Amino acid sequence: MPNLFEALPDNQTQEDFSEIVRRPGVRIERIVSHGQATPVDAPYDQPHDEWVLLLKGGAGLLIEGAEEISLRPGDYVLIPAHRRHWVTWTDADGPTVWLAVHFEE
Repeated sequence: MPNLFEALPDNQTQEDFSEIVRRPGVRIERIVSHGQATPVDAPYDQPHDEWVLLLKGGAGLLIEGAEEISLRPGDYVLIPAHRRHWVTWTDADGPTVWLAVHFEE
């Protein structure tokens, strides 16, 4: 049986995006971060809603029009389509593991 915490990538210089499921209208992926953050001048701006759940580690998330939030395991948030957002920090001392559900057209 697959496990989200197995086979975590060894490469800590970049985030790892692994697609878990893709069906019409939805894509689920595991994201593993090691201290990465979104560049200030390159926010995410997606054409679809994204629901993220932090499974392991910690992270900061800034969504345009809201205050920055700190996420810990079990915290989740819905990021509306075309709402610019930044991951402001992720744990540098170990992996931060996210589950992201993309609701695509």
